[in-house]
Amino acid sequence: MKIIIVGGVAGGASAAARLRRLDEQAEIIMLEKGEFISFANCGLPYYIGDEITDRGALTLQTPEGFNARFGVDVRVFSEATAIDLSGKTVEIKNSVTGLTSVESYDKLILSPGAKPFVPPIKGISNEKVFTIRSIPDAVKIKEYIAGKPSGSAAVIGGGYIGLEAAENLKRAGFAVTIIEMADYVIAPLDFEMACQVHTSLRKQGIRLLLSNGLTAIEETGDKLRLILEKPAADDLDVDLVIASVGVKPDTELAKNAGLSVSAGGAIIVDETMLTSDKDVYAVGDAVEISDFVTGKSSNIPLAGPANKQGRVAADNICGLSSKYTGTQGSAIIKLFDLTVAMTGISETTAKKQGLDADKVYTLSPSHAKYYPGAREMSVKTIFEKATGRILGAQIVGFGGVDKRCDVFASAIRAGMTASELTELELCYAPPFSSAKDPVNFAGYVIENTIAGLVKNFHWHDVAALPRDGSATLIDVRDPDEYHRGSLEGFVNLKLDSLRENLGRLDKTKPVYVNCRSGQRSYLACRILAQNGFDCYNLSGGYWLYKAIYS
Repeated sequence: MKIIIVGGVAGGASAAARLRRLDEQAEIIMLEKGEFISFANCGLPYYIGDEITDRGALTLQTPEGFNARFGVDVRVFSEATAIDLSGKTVEIKNSVTGLTSVESYDKLILSPGAKPFVPPIKGISNEKVFTIRSIPDAVKIKEYIAGKPSGSAAVIGGGYIGLEAAENLKRAGFAVTIIEMADYVIAPLDFEMACQVHTSLRKQGIRLLLSNGLTAIEETGDKLRLILEKPAADDLDVDLVIASVGVKPDTELAKNAGLSVSAGGAIIVDETMLTSDKDVYAVGDAVEISDFVTGKSSNIPLAGPANKQGRVAADNICGLSSKYTGTQGSAIIKLFDLTVAMTGISETTAKKQGLDADKVYTLSPSHAKYYPGAREMSVKTIFEKATGRILGAQIVGFGGVDKRCDVFASAIRAGMTASELTELELCYAPPFSSAKDPVNFAGYVIENTIAGLVKNFHWHDVAALPRDGSATLIDVRDPDEYHRGSLEGFVNLKLDSLRENLGRLDKTKPVYVNCRSGQRSYLACRILAQNGFDCYNLSGGYWLYKAIYS
């Protein structure tokens, strides 16, 4: 069997290695239009900031090494320019020699990936405007900034790569501005969780221009002047621009061949990664997949799913029954000392899909509070109201975030409910966790919510609360906490004094209670509810509200 693979990164390389492990006799040709195969494009921003100093470390395999280990005919600088589905051939152009050749195939795997979306903005083609998608991209940026140790830079787009580029340019000594059209960064997050990221970025000295767009780039001397939809307070003149607006599936080859593509331009595949042609498979950032949580079609460009899809395609070519069951969007990003992680769907997505979902917020220490170094993590958990099934989780914090998000990701994949989260027996010792792990704790809060033991209100409900005396608004924090800042109209009544002051409260009025995190106010609500009051707890507490509106 002769198999041609178009694309030598992530899904393509994974497919090639799996094919060889399953079939020692197959002829495998892997085409890569660039110079490098199997490189770590997720590590490129860290090379720019000298977190990774050895460029060779970004290349997981060389063409020679891959050939020696797997017996794959690796051809770099070789671009597939056309596919003849009926004749089962691929036209290949060598970008070094300019020569064109044709290869036949029995099976074909397409792994062309995605390419940066470059908006049609005047001046965007200036040589001082860069994208980050390949090793040559990163090298060009690093060489350019080497001569400007204290320059200025703008990053267009607040996604994963854009934020990582901003961090590393800041580490390299640059003054950095991020320009984002939305009102928050990291689109898969919900707004209130991203607000915590904004605070951290600003503390690190990064300027954020949100709800703003770039309309033109003008060269003024040795600088670039950025013209914005909403002008900044001062002229935005920078030494370089990183365009990181997003990516789009690189599927011209597939379209021209006549393969079925989605309205969004992604290659349509089934659960075996087979395209509309019985001998052509497609994997990676270029394909349309099923969202694991909602079952809806989507395009989610992530390295982990791409590698899994490459394996699935190889399995099916070699006669194994293997299926790709969907992507749930598990992702994580490090921003200076902050970690942001998410898995499953956001509340925003749940609403768009018309799901009957709810959410809770919890604030938990990374490990036992009495053990030195504990820091808090903010957790948002989205769940199905009727069943308590976990639909998504978002975590912002400093330590232990990755561990907890991975547990949530496993729970979502297993279809677990909040009650089942409470039953998870997770590793505990004071340096690593608390006896009630943050994941367990989120499960308890959801369980109490579904059981009706607590009724929640949220940060976005605060402004509409009645302040005309028709409701009772209580802050149960300690007086010194209260005096450092409080919600408008909330009266301080310390939790430990609540029982002795119940007689002062009117049972005919609803009671809205808040504390710092939502935990003490939950205890207050339990006291009040069992004494005949209609009580509501501010999920996430004053801490979350302040993070959003500070």
